[in-house]
Formats: sequence, structure tokens, C-alpha cells
Amino acid sequence: MTTRPRSPGALRRTLTAVTAGALALAGAVALPASPARADATTSGDVIANLWSYNWDSVASECTDVLGPNGYGAVWVAPPAESLKQPNYYWWDVYQPYSYELSGRFGTAAEFASMVTACHSAGVKVYTDAVINHTAAQTGTGYNGTTITDKYDTPDWDPDDYHTSAECNDSDMIIDDWSNLAEIQNCELLGLPDLETEDDDVRSGIAAFLNKQIALGVDGFRVDAAKHMPVADLDAIRAKLRDTTSGAEPYVFQEVYPGSTPAASDYYPVGDVLDFTYASRVKSAFQGNVSDLESLPTSGVLPPANSVSFVTNHDTERNGLHMSYKDGDTYRLANVFQLAYKWSTPTVYSGFEFSSSDQAPPNSGGFVTDTNCSGGWYCLQRDTAVTGMVKWHNAVGAEAVTNWATKSSGVIGFGRGTAGYVAINNGSSAATYTFATGMADGTYANVTDNGATTVTVSGGDATLTIPAKSAIAFYDGEFTPCDTSCEEPGDGTDMTFNVTATTVWGTNVFVVGSIAALGSWNPADAIPLSSASYPKWSGSVTVPRSTAFEFKYIKKDGSGNVTWESGANRSYTTGSSSGYSTDDTWK
Repeated sequence: MTTRPRSPGALRRTLTAVTAGALALAGAVALPASPARADATTSGDVIANLWSYNWDSVASECTDVLGPNGYGAVWVAPPAESLKQPNYYWWDVYQPYSYELSGRFGTAAEFASMVTACHSAGVKVYTDAVINHTAAQTGTGYNGTTITDKYDTPDWDPDDYHTSAECNDSDMIIDDWSNLAEIQNCELLGLPDLETEDDDVRSGIAAFLNKQIALGVDGFRVDAAKHMPVADLDAIRAKLRDTTSGAEPYVFQEVYPGSTPAASDYYPVGDVLDFTYASRVKSAFQGNVSDLESLPTSGVLPPANSVSFVTNHDTERNGLHMSYKDGDTYRLANVFQLAYKWSTPTVYSGFEFSSSDQAPPNSGGFVTDTNCSGGWYCLQRDTAVTGMVKWHNAVGAEAVTNWATKSSGVIGFGRGTAGYVAINNGSSAATYTFATGMADGTYANVTDNGATTVTVSGGDATLTIPAKSAIAFYDGEFTPCDTSCEEPGDGTDMTFNVTATTVWGTNVFVVGSIAALGSWNPADAIPLSSASYPKWSGSVTVPRSTAFEFKYIKKDGSGNVTWESGANRSYTTGSSSGYSTDDTWK
């Protein structure tokens, strides 16, 4: 294996709400006379995880949002052709059918165009590499591939997979999560486990990744890395070509927490996603943010070997970490991640969901264009987040300084003399004076896109921080985000309740005229729970101040759909939060 440094791991970050009194609502922002730092919109190392976006939407986001606001890279969904099962669940794409690059998110040509567009915007592209296994379910894929034997695919033959003899378990399923051999030779959730110790298998996987590199892909997030021996991943990596920029492909790996293997085992291959970091952040923002002062000694992975995140597509669903449903607290946790000097940060953006398996917005399974006004939660566009990406780039590698704990819910800290941030996780506004270490002057508050300013005098700033908000400013020119930035999550939770009797095997759903309710497509209807039978209930995020129509439907075990009779039901949400219905099946 080569010993050249990996980007951005070993070379990371070498780039250099209304306040009272202290924030003057001035039109022009007069910045300090000290020399300005490099333009903070220059791409840094922040990774935007646009999970389940189709290729056209990723291309547009790179051009309109990520590039102009200083994101360094975009991490996209698995590009291989995958299983297409009848409910179009999100996890289809983690069951590869073939290594063709036409699939659920677009064609191979659209994929290549996306990479080119992102590069033109100064944004690198990392793809989700599902290389431990292939699909557990037979059927037809998104590019028309048909599989009748899960151990016989267009890319692999039965002898390319681990057998029960190698797994040493007759049912082939991982049962003992303390047994390393079982974890790495048996089948995760019945997914056929590739024999990655075989050089032909290694070469086949490398060929798949090199095909993407030839199109301009800059690196890979390795799915289920803990289920592959380090030596196998190391050998596959050694077969990868340099990227079109002449650098090694950047590799970061999913090593889910457990007794074995250890995350540190994988450092020779690449960086590792830090699940403990996300857990510590969740604990702090759902408890005392003052606890974050001890973050470096709380069991998180070393910054030189890790990639941080607040949530991902698995953990926002299983409750391990935060999600968009945590509202302003979730946004604030991401502000902290971007402010604190640690590892390479990621900003996760996915779609809204009311059940864990729910499909992304789609047409016949193929993901439709991302519409940030409904159905998707576009955190990467949030004005506080885009402001903090620029802040993160501007402060570069400066150390955390001038930490201040004002209360269990209010903290502040600087990054050398380059920038300062104050965070209020409390339920009401808080006013404190912070020793910033910054030069005296007037600075733009990046969390409100420069709408307000901060005055530093004698190195101190007296700040009134709104509830569940932050104020951040840096030494340099701040370029406000244009109309591509917005407040995500402009929806509200709505609970649908309907009393309906059914026979065993038949379930009740709600479907309606807006994307959040499936756009009248029964395949995308929202499932309701029968926990309080005969009342069926379920919650979904719908747009505020919006009129829409809906109906309840029943689906039996064969997928047959029965619509309730009569005219469409109608509802209009207001500007507040929380709505519900109390209906009876018609």
C-alpha cells in the first residue's frame, strides 16, 4: 500500500437571531482593518451528504448551493444498479444487482454529467461503495437486470461468495456479534457475502470503483466496512487508480460500533465515520451542551483518522442519533460540528419520513428531483449552516480557544483569533459577555446571513443569543448566501387518525395531492399504525399554510387497493405547528 498522505485526512483543513444592543442592524457591514483572510467561499473539507438525491438534483445542488457556499465535497448514494422491490424502500440501493451505473438515481450518462457539474463548481464527488455483498432478494433491478439466484449475478458466480463452511454457521447469518470470523464471513441480513480474500473478487470490486474514478469520482464511503477484513480492503485500495486530479481516491469507512472489530483497525485503509462523536453530540444537545468542553476525552475517534457526523440515513431512523425531527436543536448541533475543530465534518440532507422503510419521493421507484419545499429536508441550504461552512473555511486549522461555559445550555468558543461562536441551546434568549480574543471591530453574524452584526470592544462582545440559536463571526469578508439558501423544514407535523375496520392482512394508508402524501400514488401512500385499532394513526410532515386534498385507502396482502368512497377530504394548514384529523372511513 502506498504511504502518501490521504486527502483530507492527514492534510485536513490547511486552509487558513437578533441581538440586543451589541448587534447593530446596519445596512453595510464594516469589517476590522486587519488583513482579510482567504475567501471563505473557497472550497474547504466540509462534505454535503445528499442522501438519495438523483443525479440531476446533485448536479444542480453543486452548481447552485454547494460550490458557491464553500462545500468541499458531495457524498452521493450508491450508483450501482440495485434491487427494485414493489414498495421501493430506501434500502433497495444497498442491494446491488449489477455494477452498471444506470439505476434508481439516473442513467450512467446523467451520473457522468453530475460529476462534471460538481467539479466545475469546485466540489469533489464521493460515492457510497456497496462492495461487501450483493442483493439478498431476487427479482428485477432498476436497469432491467433479472436475478433468479442470489448467488449468480452479472458480475459474480456462486464460487465468488462465502459458503457455510467458511462462515462456520449452517444458516449463514451473523448471530454472534463478538465473533470476528462470523462478522466477516457470514451474511449480514441475508446479503450474499463476497469472498474478498480472493484476488479475482478484489480485482472485480476495484474495476467497479475504477470505472467511477475514470468518470471523475474522487473517493468512496465504504459501506459495511467492518464486515470485510482490513487486509482485503487494503488490497482493493491498492488496485485503485489515481483520480482525474492526480490524487489518491479519498476513502472513509462505515465501521458500526461493536465489540469487534475496532474502528482503529481500519485506519491503515482510510478514515472512519465516528458514530461515538454523533452520540456525544446528541447527548449534549438533548442534555447539557456544556458537556461538549470535554468532547476530546469522551471516547470519540482521533481527528486525524475520522469523519464526523450528526446523523446518517440509518441512525436518524433507529433513534441512535438526532434527526430533522429534532428541529432547531438538530440545526444547532450541526452549527457546533462546523464550528468545533475536530475531524472532517459532514452535513446530512435526506428526505422526510413517517416510517423507517419509507421510500424517497419517486415515480415507479425512480427518485424524482429534489424539491426542498416539500418531502425533503435540505439542511445544506439552511442560512445558518451555509454561514457556518464559510466560517469553518475561514478559521482553518486554528485551535479552540477562549472556551466559555455560561450555563448548562450556553457556551462560546473561538478558533484562535480567526473567529468566535456562541451557542444557546436553551428555551429562551440569553445575554452574556464573551471574551472573544478577536480584534476590535464590527463583524457580520454568519448565522443569519449577515443580517445583523457583532461589535467587539476590548476583545469582548456582549451578545443576546436567541433561544435554540447561535451567533458566529470571523475575521474576513463575509459573502452572504443568495436565494439558493433557505430555511429547511418549513413544514409541520400532522397526525392522521381514521377509524376503519379491516380483515387480517389488510392495512390502512393515507394518500393525497401533495408530495408529502404521495401525490395520489397509492405506492407512495403513508402507512398508518393499527396500535389503537380500530383507530389507525400516523404522522407526516406537511407544508405550512398549504391547502391539500387526501383520502384513506386500504391495501391487502396482495397489494390490492381499496379507496374510501365520496369526495376527497380537504385540509389547510396554518403557520403554527401540529395538526391532526379525527376521521371515520367512508
